[in-house]
Amino acid sequence: MSPHSSGPTPGGVPVMRRSPGGVVDEAALYAMLRSGALGGAALDVFEREPLNATAGAQFADVPDLILTPHIAGVNLESNVRVSAVTAEAVARHLDA
Repeated sequence: MSPHSSGPTPGGVPVMRRSPGGVVDEAALYAMLRSGALGGAALDVFEREPLNATAGAQFADVPDLILTPHIAGVNLESNVRVSAVTAEAVARHLDA
């Protein structure tokens, strides 16, 4: 996915990104979502990690986008920690 692949996709196909690195040009992905060229996207990894508020701001108001915390290597301990961090972030957002 790059700025050169910004045309409409057949049937508005969705994109799922689970691999780190420059596989997906995030700016091009967001532009394609905003234009309706993609049917949706789900991201588990990001160009900049850990994702902070500044880096996360680029996701604001992007339609049909699902973000999950980078949880590919989940075990019991990491699942408890990630769940707590996610719940705290949601609570902070709801309180804002």
